[in-house]
Amino acid sequence: MQFQTRIRELTAADAEERRIAFRVGINVGDVIVEPHDVFGDGVNIAARLESIADPGGICISSSAYDHIRGKVGIEFANCGEQTFKNIDLPIQTYAALLDGLYPQRPVGAKVPRSPPRLSIVVLPFANLSGDPLQDYFVDGVTESLTTDLSRISGSLVIGRHTAYTYKGKPIDLKQIGRDLDVRYVLEGSVQRSGDRFRVNVQLVDTETGSHLWADRFDKPLADLFEMQDEIVSRLANALNAQLIAAEARRAERSLQPSALDFYFQGMALWNKSWTSPHLRQARSFFERALGLEPDNVEALVGIALVDAAMAGVVFADDPCRYFAASEAASMKALSLDPQHALAHMALGVVQVCTQRAEKGVAECERALALNRNLAEAHALFGVAKMLLGHPEEMEGYVRDALRLSPRDDGAHRWLCCVGLAKLCLGAEAEAIEWLRRSIKANPNYPVAHFVSAAVLALIGKMDDAVAAKRDGLALDPAFAIRRLKNVWLSDDPTFRAGSRRLVKGLHMAGVPE
Repeated sequence: MQFQTRIRELTAADAEERRIAFRVGINVGDVIVEPHDVFGDGVNIAARLESIADPGGICISSSAYDHIRGKVGIEFANCGEQTFKNIDLPIQTYAALLDGLYPQRPVGAKVPRSPPRLSIVVLPFANLSGDPLQDYFVDGVTESLTTDLSRISGSLVIGRHTAYTYKGKPIDLKQIGRDLDVRYVLEGSVQRSGDRFRVNVQLVDTETGSHLWADRFDKPLADLFEMQDEIVSRLANALNAQLIAAEARRAERSLQPSALDFYFQGMALWNKSWTSPHLRQARSFFERALGLEPDNVEALVGIALVDAAMAGVVFADDPCRYFAASEAASMKALSLDPQHALAHMALGVVQVCTQRAEKGVAECERALALNRNLAEAHALFGVAKMLLGHPEEMEGYVRDALRLSPRDDGAHRWLCCVGLAKLCLGAEAEAIEWLRRSIKANPNYPVAHFVSAAVLALIGKMDDAVAAKRDGLALDPAFAIRRLKNVWLSDDPTFRAGSRRLVKGLHMAGVPE
């Protein structure tokens, strides 16, 4: 900054045609140093940044920007992702807003630019019912979905008034992406046939035109407003996971990953599986995000969720340490953003699992007040009730969660919890059915296999119990009963009795002590 300012001072008196103006490109990356030269991708990127900087200006990469953001008295303009010769992947770029100098694209220059991360427009859904009276219902779905998607962390959602300018017009999705500067378009249709409604949706990448995801579901005709809420909740939950997965795939290809890149990669792993290796890898991405931005709320919440799962689901050694770390991360996140729904839920998880279930329920209620689509919070209500001695209520709360998000990445955990609740009630046959549903939803969740092994052993199906134990140990070879004993989540007599039966069944199935 001082260099460019000083050059301008020294050349201020020169005639314009004689005035010297330097372009500066800055990148942070690995270099190879030799006695008379330096080279490597880091140097190549800096050279390319220099080429697109304005005369007298400074252009920096996202890696440099992440290191200095908020630490220097200079503002930067986001110039988007740029594609450079001999650089495989696009580079996110920023231009310094120096006094009297604002970044401009040179006349005739065509620098490719990618839309902002996780930017989306929800186009007005088409009414295929042939009944104009249904327009209000279809428009209501579009408007509510636009509002709910704006709650996704890091999202940029185009307002409904702009989206409605495309209603009833021929659509070129790539052109819409360019016009609105968005990366994704969601389009859909609603059709009434007899006493049923059918909803079709598809998510499209505007840069490539490829279809990333599509879904269809039918609903019996009921109260229209209640049905609208259910449709929107299902779509919002499904889209949340799909958009995070899409952004994580992009982040994997980034040469200069940002904190947001690391966050998306961590959340994609979080959604994928709750085994110890996956959770540890997810945490490493959140830690890398915090390394770039120490007050990144999303990464703090990610760490809070991972640590709570390590203690309460994976049954890692020293669960108290994990619960304490989770609570600290969620509290810091809430100090930075008191309205963060997922941070409230993360805190609720810790409280539910550390004999403060009533406080945990209150946190989940706050989370749902901020984001009604948090299906996980509904399931957590059921867990809290089970720990407070009311396992019979678990099933109802999980059904509520599944109604909001029937294909949720976490559905297998909820189903497993119902199986455990049925065990506490002495309903082993029902427990087996719920556990089978859990394993069908995600065969790679070891806890469901171990609980199945215990229940099968208790009802005398030893061959099946041993097979279930074997499946569980294949997924988590280090699992041992002592790890489960370290996490007595409640002192309630009903829950403790169910836990003792679980341990007895694990012993009978031959799970290591």
